[in-house]
Amino acid sequence: MVQLARPSTQDAPELRLMAARRSVVEHVREISRFRELVGMLVRKELTVRYQHSTLGFVWSMIQPLFLLIVYSVVFAILRAGFADFAIWVLCGLLVWTLVSTSLTTATQSITSNASLVGKVKFPRAVLPLSSVGAALVHFCLQAVAFAVILAVTRHDVAWSYMWLVPVALLTCAIVCAAMALLLAPLNVYARDTTHLLELLVLGWFWATPILYQYERAASWFGRQGFGEWILLVNPVTPIVITVQRAIYGTDTVDDLRLLPASGPAWYLGVLLATAAAWGVVLALSLRAFDRADIHLAETL
Repeated sequence: MVQLARPSTQDAPELRLMAARRSVVEHVREISRFRELVGMLVRKELTVRYQHSTLGFVWSMIQPLFLLIVYSVVFAILRAGFADFAIWVLCGLLVWTLVSTSLTTATQSITSNASLVGKVKFPRAVLPLSSVGAALVHFCLQAVAFAVILAVTRHDVAWSYMWLVPVALLTCAIVCAAMALLLAPLNVYARDTTHLLELLVLGWFWATPILYQYERAASWFGRQGFGEWILLVNPVTPIVITVQRAIYGTDTVDDLRLLPASGPAWYLGVLLATAAAWGVVLALSLRAFDRADIHLAETL
């Protein structure tokens, strides 16, 4: 009787589970079909954050008022800054709070929902995107409180630039979404990502003209042999200076140059260039998320 030899397991080809590749358009369509889930996750994140809190969402609106008082007192004691410096700083801090909150919560969005990822079939990209959505809701609440402060203090804004604020907010959402889709799966495979992000966010904050004037930084880089473009490589910078120009109301105070003496067209051009560049990064982030998606559940 002839026995057939079984092939050696060492010679057998290794089987690897591969995910079906999807285009960016297919990703967007799939996420749009689960928009109700995105809304539910946004509400869940907002509810959990203020669970058992008496004031609830009011805390988000109190923060701008508290920061205004703190910065007014501190810079008055230091005799630093310039006229309405607290409002100038708040313009940048509101944007930065949106960015930092989006990245911090989105990075942990998959690991904190490990049970949901392992049991329910859905596009997991909605997890980091819902974190960005929740941060946007907080930004809107803080913006309402900031608007009340501006009305009470009778601060004049530059109405000819105010229409750029929604464009800046959309650009910020694109940047945050792109970063969130990169960081969330990376944190699954390398849990040190959260700690590394804390350092990066701290350095990123000081690289953004919030506590100092854009023109002062541009002059310093000019003396070092760099151009103004070096500041605009930071995607948050165009967003911050646009909000500052619109809400603070001027680019010069007491003969001190704060921002580029340019019209709305210049700010719009910089915002659109930033949005276009980071739109490409967002598309690449979706492709990278697609590659990492298939092994997320088993890694968790």
